[in-house]
Amino acid sequence: MVIRIFALLFTFGLLLSSCGSKKKTTQRRTKPRTTQTTSTKPDTSGQTTSTASGSSTAQQDQPDTTQATPKDLTYAEAVAWYIETFSQVAQQEMELYKIPASITMAQGILESGAGRSDLTQRANNHFGIKCHTQWTGERVYHDDDELQECFRKYIDAKYSFRDHSLFLTERRRYSGLFDLAIDDYKGWARGLKRAGYATDPKYPNKLISIIERYQLYKLDEEVLAGGAISGRGSSTTTAARTTYVVKQGDTLYSIARRHNLSVDALKAKNGLTSNTISIGQTLDVGSEN
Repeated sequence: MVIRIFALLFTFGLLLSSCGSKKKTTQRRTKPRTTQTTSTKPDTSGQTTSTASGSSTAQQDQPDTTQATPKDLTYAEAVAWYIETFSQVAQQEMELYKIPASITMAQGILESGAGRSDLTQRANNHFGIKCHTQWTGERVYHDDDELQECFRKYIDAKYSFRDHSLFLTERRRYSGLFDLAIDDYKGWARGLKRAGYATDPKYPNKLISIIERYQLYKLDEEVLAGGAISGRGSSTTTAARTTYVVKQGDTLYSIARRHNLSVDALKAKNGLTSNTISIGQTLDVGSEN
């Protein structure tokens, strides 16, 4: 009888020991899972916040001229975005080519619908410049005066602005514009129409209206106040930039050598895709340093 009771107690003890060991094992397995889940969340959110913050700062410092105008903006919002993004480019073109920044911006806003037109969205073409015979770059086809006309395509909108400057400075019919005061935006607007830039009889008034409505003449005032332009048809030197007006007999090589530049550097500074230059064209010839 004693032996039988002892056997029962021994068996009951083994059962209790087995149950206890199972509970301990379950606890050891669940703890690491909880720790891993909570430890990864702070690191991930911290990295995301840091990256987004850095990207936002870079965009504020230097507008990205490769981006098209957002499609969900109203016209007023699109114009505000356009001015913020491209006014600096227009002012740089004014310094180099002596075309009022107000005129460049007004034409860009009018011709591109503040960057929302199909041609601008597809080709970064802000001024409706067609291919013509000398264009060797990319092209798109777009209905205009005729069906499927050839228009120039740019990888970056700033090259469209540069092409606009070259378009006006390299064609004899626009030469009279450069006899006007550089802050005479009304004279420039009317002169563009007389020279045949547009067929719309209201074109000058539309440009003047845009300039005055959005106070784009202040862009011209800022450039002139900075002393970047000293006179018509002459070379300009400032601490930031040196320019040179092409004369008869000049070549890219001779100009580059005179200003201690390589031809490739000179072309890059001026957005040139070929070695062709024109008399009266203004080039940025500042030092590579």
